Amino acid sequence: MTVHDIRPKGADSEKITINLGLVDLGQIDLLVQEGFYSNRTDLIRTAIRNQLTTHAEALRQTIARKSLVLGLQHYSRADLEAVQQAGQRLQIQVLGLASIAADVSPELALATIESLVVLGALHASPAVKAALAGRIR
Repeated sequence: MTVHDIRPKGADSEKITINLGLVDLGQIDLLVQEGFYSNRTDLIRTAIRNQLTTHAEALRQTIARKSLVLGLQHYSRADLEAVQQAGQRLQIQVLGLASIAADVSPELALATIESLVVLGALHASPAVKAALAGRIR
């Protein structure tokens, strides 16, 4: 099982939708128009990063307290088969991206993954996601 530190770029990101009041949206547009930001997304990303920086110590402590893997955690079929052969079950806790290989069957996932907590994104086949639905918190 491999852990990588990742930073969102291009395809390594998730699209979110937010609702803003018209006055807030107008103020954002004014800052973009005045050249403070290149577009709305640039302002929103900057604001989010500033808040994450402000709360960096609290985040660090919480990640450590909850024993979260930070970054990318990928599980190949071979990884899960080794867990199964050892008679073990995984309690996966990831802040970032948890990835389960496309060739992992729903049966293998159920046999080896006891629980799954992902703060970020989970990439797995629809069949594996459906099989694990009751174990995802």
